Amino acid sequence: MSETPDLVVVGAGPAGLAAAVTALAGGLSVALIDSGTAVGGQYWRHPPDHARPAIPTADLHHRLREYRALRRALSTARARGRLDLRPAHHVWSVTRDDDGFTVHAVDRRRAPEETAVSLRAPRLLVATGAYDRQLPFPGWDLPGVLTVGGLQALLKGGGVAAGRRVALGGTGPFLLPVAAGLASRGVEVAAVCEAAGPSAWLRQPGPLLRNPAKWAEGARYGLTLARHGVRLRPRTAIVAADGTDRVTSVRIASLASDGSPRPGTERRVEVDAVGVGWGFAPQLDLLLPLGCDLTDSGDGNAVVAVDTGQRTTVPGLYAAGEVCGVGGARLSLAEGRLAAGSVLADHGTAPVLGRRRLAATRATVTGQRAFARAMARAHPIPPGWAKWLTDDTLLCRCEEVTVGAVRAARADGGASDHRQVKQLTRSGMGWCQGRICGPAVHCLVAPHRPYAPTERLIATPVTLGVLADLDGAGENTEGAAHE
Repeated sequence: MSETPDLVVVGAGPAGLAAAVTALAGGLSVALIDSGTAVGGQYWRHPPDHARPAIPTADLHHRLREYRALRRALSTARARGRLDLRPAHHVWSVTRDDDGFTVHAVDRRRAPEETAVSLRAPRLLVATGAYDRQLPFPGWDLPGVLTVGGLQALLKGGGVAAGRRVALGGTGPFLLPVAAGLASRGVEVAAVCEAAGPSAWLRQPGPLLRNPAKWAEGARYGLTLARHGVRLRPRTAIVAADGTDRVTSVRIASLASDGSPRPGTERRVEVDAVGVGWGFAPQLDLLLPLGCDLTDSGDGNAVVAVDTGQRTTVPGLYAAGEVCGVGGARLSLAEGRLAAGSVLADHGTAPVLGRRRLAATRATVTGQRAFARAMARAHPIPPGWAKWLTDDTLLCRCEEVTVGAVRAARADGGASDHRQVKQLTRSGMGWCQGRICGPAVHCLVAPHRPYAPTERLIATPVTLGVLADLDGAGENTEGAAHE
């Protein structure tokens, strides 16, 4: 597809896939861009096509029939010349003018070679998802300490277990599928430490009861863990990791009602890998520079504000999936379809979703968002989590900024948010640009306000050669790439 597309979709996870397929069904031409080598995002991450027969991972997935149907729709649209599919393209900036949007990306399909690419369209849909939210603890910088999402990515993407004996910690339902996936691959899951208590859901059973698929899924994970002898430890946290060249053990402790460790409950568990996750932070890098309004999602994050049709406050810009609030694949799929329906309506194209299907999709969004809010209330970041930190615990690993330095910036320097801490301590100025330490710094200095990342004009690292190549990037329309 060489002409300017009607719509550019950034992100090929569930939300982006559903949006692209719906827009294509309505007759629009679409460019679909993703940093991964294949569509599906983190939720439908698979081994490379050539390796799939040797690395079976189907048991780690849900809704595979829907995924395959979406892929078939993309393949059909590509064959008809209406889809420009761009895997392994890392979008580093988006600009807006009167005619629409220009998406600047780096083509890394032939890595280490990098090529600058620019795509223009009158409308843009961002569905870039979220990433693991981390809280530091002594020893979290040891090799072998990963995010729970990282553990799952290794399993889904390569059938690889990060260790033989693994401990998991944090909060939220995501701990369960990761633990079950590891156990089913023969890993000894030494502990699953859930900071929340089981009574949290009993205080608000409505959203759970109205989503039987959710508790049925949880029950399946529970049965898998029970079959492998894995114990879920509520109101417990990993408060430290020990080792020299890599992690060799963790210390776990029971938590008081505020999340602080109960004295005398700490015990050591030998492991060779650790996975930790405290929910997710939405990936807003491309949306913030465009001036989108944000709103409080209720889980400690600021997310992009959208109307009932997934329109942002910027004309021509739409958002779907976890940039609008973390709520799972079913919510993301429904939001993607709603967003594409709005694109079609604004384009003056006949709607693809009939009245009845549109109403059902909106009802799905409403119900799933209610469940997400209940999940956030049941699995909050415990207010006393900082009590397991020492002043010499590294908080920003890139710039080697300690917890003590951040505390001093707040107490002595008057820092009231993570941006001011960054100015005083350099936390967040390293390679990850605060993606890892930003939420934790914010939780230390401004725990009662939703976290919004710092605006970055460059969303992903790019070489000087790519920047120098920008003049010719707009002509780089080579190859709607094969899926």
